[in-house]
Amino acid sequence: MIIHLRPDTPEDQLRAFGERLGAIHIRQPERHVLVTSSKRQALNGEAEGVEDYIQETFAFGDDRQLAAKTYTGGKMRRVALSDSLAIGGDAMETLMITGPCAVENAAQIEKAAAFLAERGVKALRAGAFKPRTSPYSFQGLGLDGLKLLAQMRERYGFAIVTEVRDATHVDAVIEYADVVQIGTKAMYDQGVLRRCGKANKAVLIKRGFGSTLQECVQAAEFVLSGGNANVVLCERGIRTFEDKTRFTLDLCGVAWLKEYTNLPVVVDPSHAMGYRYGVPDLTRAAVAMGVDGLLIETHPTPDQAWSDAAQQLDFDGFAALQDSVQAVASAVGRTMI
Repeated sequence: MIIHLRPDTPEDQLRAFGERLGAIHIRQPERHVLVTSSKRQALNGEAEGVEDYIQETFAFGDDRQLAAKTYTGGKMRRVALSDSLAIGGDAMETLMITGPCAVENAAQIEKAAAFLAERGVKALRAGAFKPRTSPYSFQGLGLDGLKLLAQMRERYGFAIVTEVRDATHVDAVIEYADVVQIGTKAMYDQGVLRRCGKANKAVLIKRGFGSTLQECVQAAEFVLSGGNANVVLCERGIRTFEDKTRFTLDLCGVAWLKEYTNLPVVVDPSHAMGYRYGVPDLTRAAVAMGVDGLLIETHPTPDQAWSDAAQQLDFDGFAALQDSVQAVASAVGRTMI
C-alpha cells in the first residue's frame, strides 16, 4: 500500500504513523510517501493524528507498487540520464546505448568513442568492473577504466553507462558514471540496490537470466523505495532449454513490462543472442515493439576483444544496424536518438 501525505504533516505524527504501519518513508518536495507491504489493503483506523494530512492511498495486489503503471495513472516515468539526455515518458524515442563490452585500454576506448560520436551516439556503455563467470577471465580495469570513461565524457559529451559488480565499488561507479548499470548477476545484491536507492543517479537494472519478471520489478522497488525514482529496466535474455543461442530474448516479457510498469524499458540483444549475426534482427524486432532504449555492444576489433568477443559488432556492422533501424522506428512512429 502507498500513502501520500501533505508536505506539512507534523514530523512526530508522521514518524509515529509510519512506525505503526511498518512503512518505508520517502520524502519528496511535494509530499511524504509511505510504502507498506501490499498485503495491507486499508488503514483500518491506524491513521490517528494524520487523518487530515492524507492526500490519497493506493492498494496493490502484490509488491509491484512504486513501479506499477496503475500508481502513476498510466503515465510512464521520464528518467534523466544526464543534464541533456533522458529516456522514457511520453517521448516516442528509442535511445541507442552502445560501446565495447569492457574498457581494455586507452587506445581501444578512444577509438570506439570517436567512431560512435561521429555516428551521433549520445550514450556510451562499457564495463570497468566485469562480473565474469570464470575467475581466470578478464575482470576489468576497475578504477582506471572508470577514469578513462570519464575522459570520453569530457571529450565527446556522452552519458556514461557502466556496471557495478558488487557493493565494494558501488560508490566509485556512482561517482564516475551517469547511469549505474546493475547487471544480471548483481540484480539480487541488496547492498548494491539499497546504495543506488540513495543515489541521485539513473540506475539501469538488468533482469537476471534466471529471474521472473516479478523478481526483476521487485529489484527496482528496492531502488525506488530508497528514494531514487530514476530507474530503467533492461531485458537481456533468460536461460532456457535452448543451447544454440547464448540466452533467449524474452520479448513477451518486454511486452509485459511495457503494459504493467511505469519504468522505461531497454533491450540488450547482444547478451541475449551471444553471436553478432543475430543482433541486428533482434534489435529491429525490439525497435518495432517501441522500446525506450537499446544496449548494443560495439568494438573496434571484436575478434580481439578481451570479453564477449563473439557478440560484439565491428564498426561497419554497427553502422549498418543503426541505419536499418531508422526505417523501423519511423514505421512505428518513433525516433531513434
